[in-house]
Amino acid sequence: MSSADEILDIVDENDEVVGQARRGDAYARGLRHRCAFIQVRDAEGRLFVHRRTPTKLVFPSLYDMFVGGVVGAGETYDDAALREAEEELGVSGLPRPVFLFKFLYDDGAGQSWWSAVYEVRCELPVQPQVEEVDWYGFLPEAEVGRRLAEWAWVPDGLAAYSRLRAWRSRG
Repeated sequence: MSSADEILDIVDENDEVVGQARRGDAYARGLRHRCAFIQVRDAEGRLFVHRRTPTKLVFPSLYDMFVGGVVGAGETYDDAALREAEEELGVSGLPRPVFLFKFLYDDGAGQSWWSAVYEVRCELPVQPQVEEVDWYGFLPEAEVGRRLAEWAWVPDGLAAYSRLRAWRSRG
């Protein structure tokens, strides 16, 4: 089954399930669904950053400072966060990601999803999925900050990163 054929829960503005659709149809028709964003740090506290492959259904070849993806039909955000983090990092036995907050991403042009933001420390050697990740590295947060203006980033990841920095600054 291709990723476009995955079945997703379609949700309303309150994150209540109102139906189901194939992933490809959800994107094509602008149907609101659910995603999990996981910020991954290594033992030294550096952030996992990667460039998506050119074959990705959404935001191909752009950089991201989160791993994650869509929440499948009937799946919880927490289960999706662990599944996606382990899949994208190519590890098993990762600690369960810690939920931080949720927000509604909306680009104003038909792409909208509820976004649950998590964090996890990964002290395991990573082997990212070649189907998902073109390049990766663990970067100090200051370097990520410098790269924000230099690299082309996924817009939903930038929105989550901005909200995460604001959330952390509130203490």
